Amino acid sequence: MKKALIQLHIAVLLWGFTGVLGKLISLDAPMLVWYRMLLTALFVLVILLFSRKWLKVETAGVKKLATIGGLMAAHWIAFYAAIKFSNASIALVCLSTASVFTSVLEPLINKTKYNFNELALGMLALVGMYLIYHFQDLYGVGILLGTIAALLSSIFTIYNKRIASEYPVRTMVFYEMTTGFLIITALLPALFYFVPDTHFLPAQDSIFKVAENLPSNLINLKNDWIWLIVLALCCTVWAQTLALNALKKLSSFTITLTVNMEPVYGILLAILIYREDKDLNWGFFMGMGLICLSVLLQMRSLIVESRRNKLKT
Repeated sequence: MKKALIQLHIAVLLWGFTGVLGKLISLDAPMLVWYRMLLTALFVLVILLFSRKWLKVETAGVKKLATIGGLMAAHWIAFYAAIKFSNASIALVCLSTASVFTSVLEPLINKTKYNFNELALGMLALVGMYLIYHFQDLYGVGILLGTIAALLSSIFTIYNKRIASEYPVRTMVFYEMTTGFLIITALLPALFYFVPDTHFLPAQDSIFKVAENLPSNLINLKNDWIWLIVLALCCTVWAQTLALNALKKLSSFTITLTVNMEPVYGILLAILIYREDKDLNWGFFMGMGLICLSVLLQMRSLIVESRRNKLKT
């Protein structure tokens, strides 16, 4: 249990960094996700082939993984679009509503009883979300997109949990990334038709510059390729592997609620790098405080439950 929680928090820290990268990379959201899934699939394929752990998945399994891959692609597009329409902090904190969606949807999907403690904690996170929306209404479109991203995150987490024990982690990541990439590829003609000014190729300025809004000890490399590789290799391959390993031992609600720490990590990074605290007011920080409280209460509940199980054995 402890190892799984540590793995999950490392993954969440890496995911928090994706908000910073999403703002740094100049590509529009669909193209950013297209490159992220392509590079991730290639990296995982190389790992599988060199480690000789390639596993062919049956047709029924491919369909399940393809569904999750499509949901993940839509989630990422909504998330990065939220960053473009608002900022990294707003988009990240909107993901906190995922716990609310999970507490409602998981019993419906898995046909289990509702856990009222989970519903209460989810509602606490929802109150935090309301405070953020109420006092940051200038970012209405970004908040809406971020909430849609949270809903999609909740759904694919539930379905990932159901099949996590059926396949090795990297096999799941490869098929999900590949199918997500193919789905976006099929939709690219429509994207370029309706949004003709969409850039296909990443920016390639290779000059090192210290940005005016960055601390003097941080160097900003204006090259989308570099950050796309970091996004794919560290924030996706490594983070997804850690998260799926944890998913095998933790409930999907615990996963989703712990992911609520993603905005905390991401916001701290965004404040450090982009000085986004200048655009955020007290309502935002009150809401974020309630979200953190919901996570701490869930962690306390897990510790108490673990101790009870030890006493029984």
